[in-house]
Amino acid sequence: MILISGVAGFIGSNLAGKLLEKGNVIVGIDNFDPYYSKEIKKENIAHLSKSKNFIFYEGDIRNERFLRKVFKEHSIEAVIHIAARAGVRASIKDPYLYNDVNINGTLNLLCAAVGSVKKFIYASSSSVYGNPIYLPIDEKHPTNPISPYGITKLAGEKYCLFFDKTYGLKSTCLRFFTVYGPGQRPDEAIHKFTRLAFEDKPIKIYGDGNQTRDFTYIDDIVSGTILALNKNIHGEVFNLGYGKRISVNELVDLIERYSGKRIKREYVDKAAGDVSDTWANIEKAKEMLGYEPKISIEEGVKKFIEWFKIKSKNKKL
Repeated sequence: MILISGVAGFIGSNLAGKLLEKGNVIVGIDNFDPYYSKEIKKENIAHLSKSKNFIFYEGDIRNERFLRKVFKEHSIEAVIHIAARAGVRASIKDPYLYNDVNINGTLNLLCAAVGSVKKFIYASSSSVYGNPIYLPIDEKHPTNPISPYGITKLAGEKYCLFFDKTYGLKSTCLRFFTVYGPGQRPDEAIHKFTRLAFEDKPIKIYGDGNQTRDFTYIDDIVSGTILALNKNIHGEVFNLGYGKRISVNELVDLIERYSGKRIKREYVDKAAGDVSDTWANIEKAKEMLGYEPKISIEEGVKKFIEWFKIKSKNKKL
C-alpha cells in the first residue's frame, strides 16, 4: 500500500494512475490547495476513483491528527510525498505560507511515517540549486536557492536525509526539472503559452528569452519516481530531468510550429526568483536507478498541443 500526498495534482495523479495499473493499492491525500482550480484537481482524480484500489482522503499535511488517522487506518508501506505549495514567484510574495506548507507539512508526514513505513520518496526541485555555477548541474553542485520555494524544498530534503540517517526511515530525494505534459498546471509556461497562442493573445516573456530550461515530460518523471521507489537505495539525492535544455525563445518557436499559430512576443523585465538556466546531469540516476528519459521536448510539445486541442474542443461542445 502506497500513500501519495498531493495526489490530485498534475504529477501526483499521473503517478497514482501508473501505480494503479501495476496493481498497487494507493492511498491518496490532497487538500485541494487554491493555488489553482479545485475543479481541475477533481478532474485529475476522477478516473482514479473508479478503481477499487484507490482510497482518497481530503486533508492537509499540516494537520497532524489527520495524518495519524490515515496511518492508523491503513498499513502504509511506502510514501511518495509530492504535496507542496508550488510557484517560485508566488513564494516571494508569501514566504510564511510556503514555509508552513512545504517544511512543516513535510516534517509532519515524516513523523507520521517513522516506525512503519519502509520507503519515503520526496519530490524536490531543481530550484534548490539557484543560479548555476556550471552546466549541466549534477547532484554535487552547490545548493543556493534564490526563492522561498527553493529554500523550502531544500529544507525538506535535509529533513528526509536526517530521518533516513537518524530514525531509519529509508528516504530518497528526487530533484525534478520543469515537469510538463498533458494536464499540467495552467500557470506553467507550456500550458500558458499554448493557451495564449490559441486565443491569439501575446505571450509575455520575462527577460530576453535566452534563459534555458530542462523540460522533462511527465511520463519520464513518473518512470523515474517508480524506479526510485522500487530500488533498494536510500539516503541519496537524484536529478530527474531530460538531460538537455532549450531557451524560452526556442520553446515559443516550437509552440508556433506545432500549433500553426503566429505568436506575438512581449518582452518584460526578468522576474525575481527566476534562475538563468537549468540543465540536469542525469548520469547518477541513469547509473543507480536505471533512469532513461524517452520523450524529447519536440515530441512532448507536440503531444501537449494535441491534448490541448482536444480539451478545448470538448469544452466548447
